[in-house]
Amino acid sequence: MSKEPKTFDVPEVTCKVISQKGTCDYHHEVGQSFEVKNGIPQGMCPDAVHTLFPYLHGLTYGASYPWELDRDIARMACPDWENPVVFELRRLPKEPDKKS
Repeated sequence: MSKEPKTFDVPEVTCKVISQKGTCDYHHEVGQSFEVKNGIPQGMCPDAVHTLFPYLHGLTYGASYPWELDRDIARMACPDWENPVVFELRRLPKEPDKKS
């Protein structure tokens, strides 16, 4: 008996730089945004992606974080404490199904 894999209707999550201090080797700057779908977004620091991933995964599957006032947001800094870049992940509302 074969099982079909489950499919999930997952929301889209965006990523935006909301703070940057010092010198970022990847030249991230405030206002820069990334499309977060599969893999490392083009031009995004892999170390930052590594830090963002658990929160991205959580938001994608319905998690919220008690320290955030908005349940659709997660914010975190890259691991470079001398030149921190702070990112905001935002879960976007799902589009309503269009019936023809």
